Amino acid sequence: MSTTSDAHPAMDMLAVRLHGARDMRPARVRLPGPPGRGEALIAVRAVGVCGSDLHTYQDGRIGDTTVERPAILGHEFAGRVLAVGEEAVSGLDEPLRVGQRVAVDPEVPCRHCEMCERGDPNLCPNHSFYGLYPTDGALQERMIVDARSCFPVPDAMSDAAAVMLEPLGVAIHALDLGRLRVADSVAVLGCGPIGLLILRLAVLAGARPVYAFDRFPWRVEMARALGATEAWVVPTTDGVAKVAEVTGGRGVDVAFEAAWADASVQQAADMARNGGRVVLVGIPGDDELRLQHSTARRKGLTIRLSRRMKHTYPRALRLAGKGGRQVDLDALVSHRFPLERTPEAFALNAAYAEGVHKILVEVEEGTGASAQDAASRGEGAT
Repeated sequence: MSTTSDAHPAMDMLAVRLHGARDMRPARVRLPGPPGRGEALIAVRAVGVCGSDLHTYQDGRIGDTTVERPAILGHEFAGRVLAVGEEAVSGLDEPLRVGQRVAVDPEVPCRHCEMCERGDPNLCPNHSFYGLYPTDGALQERMIVDARSCFPVPDAMSDAAAVMLEPLGVAIHALDLGRLRVADSVAVLGCGPIGLLILRLAVLAGARPVYAFDRFPWRVEMARALGATEAWVVPTTDGVAKVAEVTGGRGVDVAFEAAWADASVQQAADMARNGGRVVLVGIPGDDELRLQHSTARRKGLTIRLSRRMKHTYPRALRLAGKGGRQVDLDALVSHRFPLERTPEAFALNAAYAEGVHKILVEVEEGTGASAQDAASRGEGAT
């Protein structure tokens, strides 16, 4: 038995599916059924376009995961709860309620394997992940999600900021892997949304100096606005040579690679000091890691590869939610598109059009409008 606010007013809804490389099409698909035990039905409110989404969009695959049938992308998302199944408990270990606005952690671990038991659910071999084939994601009006993946957000937080809690969580996890200390020096390679959030967190954690590099001038300007000691456009500036210059040849304590993990991996290793730390966050398009062995060996580098996040949503909420506001997530959203124009949003992002930071797909209430209205008025029925 589920608790819900209204019956479905229609039998289908709008979704956007990827059929192959650069082939996204809006379509009418069936509405999901009622949520089961430990699940919630949500009306999707907003979805962020992530760099990993762009890999799948451009190549029809990411890493060794290939899209073999039409699939719905979207793993950065927020929505409103329309119905809950029995024992639906949020990620904060509280009963999930109809009408709550929630941000959703896209990974659903098994919670029983060795990795989950040791506190590393991001490494769970039995997980599913919304928006990663074969599990459909949030570019649709409604979806069933795992209740424990839902994190209620404060009323004052915008849908855009709620979506951005996911990339903020990824940045928090990367910083944890870097074991950053007060007054450590830092280089951030790649100033997309993840890189910019890593940079902002490093500044908040007391790192100094913090250097940033990107190939797009508007991203470099944003890095400066978020607190970078200095930031440069590459390859106009040789990043490795610049770090050697400003550090007197020493290098930085921690280098975060947050680009597409091609030549930037070697550059991060070159920028790190002897005994320094390198955190690889970016995903290479060709699924290959290229690093000169002698550089890493002779420097005695500690190299960590970052996979998603773990247990970061409560911290992200404290940083960006009520009483926090130390990270302005809304400021990173540069473009907004309605759901039916999702193909345009992806094409614009893949072209790296000037001024693009984070693109948001906003989902109209559509088929969920009457249910959401009832929920907001407290008219849910058991």
